[in-house]
Amino acid sequence: MQHTMDKLKAAILIVSDTASQDPASDKTANALAPILAAEGNGGTGFAVKDNTPEAVSPLIHRHAPGLVHGMIAASLKVTPFAMMARPVAGVRDKSLIITLPGSPKGAIENLEAVVKLLPHACLQSAGANSRNMHAAGVQSLEAEAGISSGANSAPLSHRPSHCSHHHGPGHVAPKAHTSSNRPQSNDPAAGPGRRYRSSPYPMLSVEEALLQISEHTPEPTVIEIPVNTAIVGSVLAEDVFAAESVPAYKASIVDGYAVIAPDSTNGAPSTKGVFPVASITHANVGGSLKPLQPGTIARITTGAPLPPNANAVVMVEDTDLVSTTPDGTEEATIEILTGDIKPGENVREPGSDVRLGSKILSRGDIISPVGGEVGLLASTGISTVKVFKKPTVGVLSTGDELVEHDDPRTLTGGQIRDSNRPSLLSCLSSWGFPTVDLGIARDTPASELEHALRDSLRGVGRATSSVDVIVTTGGVSMGELDLLKPTIERNLGGTIHFGRVSMKPGKPTTFATVPFKEAGSGAVQQERKSKLIFSLPGNPASALVTLNLFVLPSLHKLIGLGESSQALSTKPWLAPQLGLPRVAVVLTHHFPLDPKRTEYHRAVVTASRSDGRLYATSTGVEGVGQRSSRVGSLASANALVVLRRGRGVGIKGEIVEALMMGGVYGSDTRLIC
Repeated sequence: MQHTMDKLKAAILIVSDTASQDPASDKTANALAPILAAEGNGGTGFAVKDNTPEAVSPLIHRHAPGLVHGMIAASLKVTPFAMMARPVAGVRDKSLIITLPGSPKGAIENLEAVVKLLPHACLQSAGANSRNMHAAGVQSLEAEAGISSGANSAPLSHRPSHCSHHHGPGHVAPKAHTSSNRPQSNDPAAGPGRRYRSSPYPMLSVEEALLQISEHTPEPTVIEIPVNTAIVGSVLAEDVFAAESVPAYKASIVDGYAVIAPDSTNGAPSTKGVFPVASITHANVGGSLKPLQPGTIARITTGAPLPPNANAVVMVEDTDLVSTTPDGTEEATIEILTGDIKPGENVREPGSDVRLGSKILSRGDIISPVGGEVGLLASTGISTVKVFKKPTVGVLSTGDELVEHDDPRTLTGGQIRDSNRPSLLSCLSSWGFPTVDLGIARDTPASELEHALRDSLRGVGRATSSVDVIVTTGGVSMGELDLLKPTIERNLGGTIHFGRVSMKPGKPTTFATVPFKEAGSGAVQQERKSKLIFSLPGNPASALVTLNLFVLPSLHKLIGLGESSQALSTKPWLAPQLGLPRVAVVLTHHFPLDPKRTEYHRAVVTASRSDGRLYATSTGVEGVGQRSSRVGSLASANALVVLRRGRGVGIKGEIVEALMMGGVYGSDTRLIC
């Protein structure tokens, strides 16, 4: 067998736009060659240009999913983002083909996971007798390959514990996130001298952070609620079918006179002429109607049921009064001025608006504040519907320096008024979510923050009711009293999915999940659930920007937005968008750019009457205009203008993307939508 193995040859193919233009830029080939490289490397991620799996798969005659599983399993021990890789392995003719990531570290990890088994795979691919190769047993094969079933065949000594994959050109570099088994936060007990001098948390892009939030936000919960004003803003969890027809009877659509219009079967006389008024029909409740006899008419109001035998309604405008009753209080005879009335004219047939049993609303539809959906449900006899439960959001401020905003006492020393909590609660309430004010948690003693979070999770103590999502402000940066991250990881056993985001403002934004058991009594075993914690920066502008950017999409998922029916999925342009609506705006002046981070610039967006376009004007570009601590930058803002990182400025007249936080103003400053 060893003699045959000496004849095996390995080839390395680098798939990279950059390396094809500048071979010297490739570092992967030299890293793989000493390890006995397999064929193929690069282009195995999710980026647009990562087409290697699609190019290689058609070449493979027999796929090798076991090798793929082995490579991914080894990489998952380093970073959960390994699940984003798309390796391909298999045999073409007598050659074994394996694709590897474009980064040297990722490629080495994948290759070392399978390299000792490749000779065996190559021999079988080349046609070696499988029975003879396995005659000595699996243990003999493992010994020959230098592995054992009880140990990982991939040595990890070269990998630092914090390593993540750094893919080359054509890849989006995945970022690791922490787990409760390996906290990365500062240990407050170690003292300020032992705290980190730079953040241990990887810097994620906004898109990567939103992906983490989406992945870890639970699926929506279904509840049944009555149809009333409280249903506004809810999302239907199932299709709704009419319990009654609308209208439920043959109804008039005008004020006039019910008649028996002639047709080919009833032999009725022409409607033109003078007729006695036999009865009066109003749109009221109860009572039975007397059948209409030929040669008579019945006065009728809009919406009222037609008497039996009547099949049309003549508008009052097409009639004249001929005589009244002796007391002069009622009409006795009426002249109809037209003979062109046909059966069914000015009549709504039963079920003509909504048929009994027909689908009136679909799963995923939003009950809007306009009132149309509530009216439709009410008119068709629907008293309760199943919707996705609205999450309750608790808001907690942290810091020894905070004073309640309505405290009448004069501030002293380093005190500041807590403006974040009331502003965030107002914003959340305007979105239609129930909220709980969790107050202020002090930094000292350190246990107060832990107790505040535990009470909030269980709905006891300072929490007047149980919350599904906790939003905190402050305590997420690098100071010795920034205790949110260590409290979540070390005291609550939570998982921090990201602790930094490449954005301005809001870089230290943190997102975590915490397992917990509902407060209860008795010996009933409670199932652990996960609740979400969004820890936002303490600066007012940062807190409101990140609330809009990160918390809102999570809340939208929790209420079932995007849970549209099959019919809606065929029309994706109708599907509701998670988070703030996005629009294109024209810059009315130069906007400064940040060279390192994407900025979410507070602005006022107005609609022009002359050209119909939307225009964005900054709430402040000079001096401290957009400083994250400046509360006034959001006082009049209705949008966040997305300014991608770069040097120089966003040019006046340039079209960029904006996220709408509120309605659009007209050019005369009136709110138009």
